[in-house]
Amino acid sequence: MRRWYRTMETIAVWFSCGAASAVAAMLTKQQYGDTCLVRVLNNPVIEEDADNVRFMRDVEAWLRLPIETVKNHKYPNCSAVEVWERRGYMSGNAGAPCTLELKKMARQQFEMDNDIDWHVLGFAAGEESRFCNFQEQERRNTLPVLIEAGMSRADCYKYLKEVGIAPPRSYEEGWPNANCKGCVKASSPTYWNFVRRVAYDVFQARKEQSRRIGAKLTRCHPKFLAFCSKHEDSLWYDDRTKTCLHSEPDSRGVRKLISPRIYLDELPADAKGRPMKNLDFECGIFCHTHGG
Repeated sequence: MRRWYRTMETIAVWFSCGAASAVAAMLTKQQYGDTCLVRVLNNPVIEEDADNVRFMRDVEAWLRLPIETVKNHKYPNCSAVEVWERRGYMSGNAGAPCTLELKKMARQQFEMDNDIDWHVLGFAAGEESRFCNFQEQERRNTLPVLIEAGMSRADCYKYLKEVGIAPPRSYEEGWPNANCKGCVKASSPTYWNFVRRVAYDVFQARKEQSRRIGAKLTRCHPKFLAFCSKHEDSLWYDDRTKTCLHSEPDSRGVRKLISPRIYLDELPADAKGRPMKNLDFECGIFCHTHGG
């Protein structure tokens, strides 16, 4: 194995209350703990499931390392809802401000007061491109612990169960990750109708806030929308604005359908998109650059 470090350097493991970052923390301790200072750090978000706290304590006991809390000084309540309200913005092509403020900015403030030589995040096998993008855009001093071990996100989930640690109940309930329920980076109607079914109060809260702020959080195929229709030219239109929902023709003359963004209160309960992916991603300090 390549040596990425010098003796007694400090490695920060960013634990997001997900299976991948939990296993990454253990592998980091096993591989580097004898020669480096390993610090496990968590950015709390109060909109996450309460069982995440139980999971964090179980992982802390398993690691036999303290999990330290890292907050953005501007948001001591660690509330994504507060971030959206204060910023007047929920999500867009650049990602979501909650991740920027509660994860990335909190990390940067922490780094101003602490000397960190290396970072470890929950990049798993199969996510090599995301890891490389993070190195190029954020931190080159990031260790690919799970990638080098060949462990996928599903492998991490299974590993935790094998060692007797129950993953966050969000996984068992069918959520794609252990992040906030009603994650505004998601744009799939499949996801948002899942939220409506299993966490109606969360759906109602996101629906009200997003309409008030002006954030259209989901994309929906026009066949589900009463205000859209297919015209004689076989193209879909938004009949309210008379806008064509297809792109300009490409070199082959093909016009791609661009499903319109809509408010959650416009989303039909039977609307579907692609199936939700389980164990898809964790909301860590690297995901603010990825839209839903």
